Amino acid sequence: MQIITSIGQALFTSLSMFWEILWPLILGFTLSGIVQAVVSHQAMAKALGGDRPANLTLATLFGIASSSCSYAAVALARSIFLKGASFTSAMVFELASTNLVIELGIILIVLMGWPFMAAEFVGGILMVIFIAVIFRLTLTPKLVQMARAHAEKGLMGRMEGHAAMDMSVSGGSFFSRLLSPRGFTAVSNFFVMDWASVWVDIALGLLIAGALAAWVPNSFWNAFFFSNNPTIAKIEGPLVGPLVAVFSFVCSVGNVPLAAVLWRGGISFGGVVSFIFADLIILPILDIYRKYYGWRVMGYILLTFYVTMAAAGYVVEFLFQALGIIPQDRHVAAITEGVQWNYTSILNIVFLLLAAVLVIRFIRTGGIPMLRMMNTPEHDMAQHHG
Repeated sequence: MQIITSIGQALFTSLSMFWEILWPLILGFTLSGIVQAVVSHQAMAKALGGDRPANLTLATLFGIASSSCSYAAVALARSIFLKGASFTSAMVFELASTNLVIELGIILIVLMGWPFMAAEFVGGILMVIFIAVIFRLTLTPKLVQMARAHAEKGLMGRMEGHAAMDMSVSGGSFFSRLLSPRGFTAVSNFFVMDWASVWVDIALGLLIAGALAAWVPNSFWNAFFFSNNPTIAKIEGPLVGPLVAVFSFVCSVGNVPLAAVLWRGGISFGGVVSFIFADLIILPILDIYRKYYGWRVMGYILLTFYVTMAAAGYVVEFLFQALGIIPQDRHVAAITEGVQWNYTSILNIVFLLLAAVLVIRFIRTGGIPMLRMMNTPEHDMAQHHG
């Protein structure tokens, strides 16, 4: 009976967090779909051929405009790398597409508060700068050649079909494209495809977060994160945060509920931010790097990304402490208060109606076959392009 009660408590906590972030997810994916509908993958690859500040700025902007799915971001990064983008631009694109996207910021505000959203975006920009500097100092032409040679083998990762689908609308002004029937269809396609690509990570993140919140006592987290010693906690947090992420198997926006549990448990501000950054070095994605670029380049990406994520966590901690805006309250309402009838419920109903409109449009315009091609290898997508 105790086991059933514990499982029920964990599931209730997961449901509560899902209900809290439902409307932000729908809003975020809708806005992301609008942006993606007017950004062409081909234009992206052409603009990222170097590693000058202008190229890296464009890589960052294209990343912001892309899907937040980490698997799709990794697949698209290899695609644009093979089409002519520099390796540095491809990796900057990855960092931006998983840390600077709209939906992530909205969910962080709702679930954890605006300082975490601000820290995520400031840290995301810092990571772009850090990785550009580290690559300039350490990335050799031989390593890039190895990466390209291995990438040309075309070994399959995940969500390659989704990454290869360029459903953007061209011709005319931004609003004319967006308000046209083709624009509406493109937004609905991106909306549904993005949901289909990340729902597993969201569900897994919620279930793990619910289990940790319900089953692991705060005393364990306090000891693990040295909560009673703030100095050690600040030193340990950005180093441990990414390591916890590596073994969580959760990426994309699905790691935000886990971050909320870690924050409640006592991890430092910089630690929780670096944990969120680290969705690009979880074990399944490291295996994809191995397939795409080989063991040596995979190790190089792991090491440089880890250093970048930890360094960004330290800088964010120092900067936000100096500004006096690090939250002191570790209470997370979605974990402790459960589902309530309030503005969140009203917004969920409103945005569920919006989601229904987009899903209906997706189905009526022949979108179902696209779902079956989400894991189709990129080189097989050309015959399905029509």
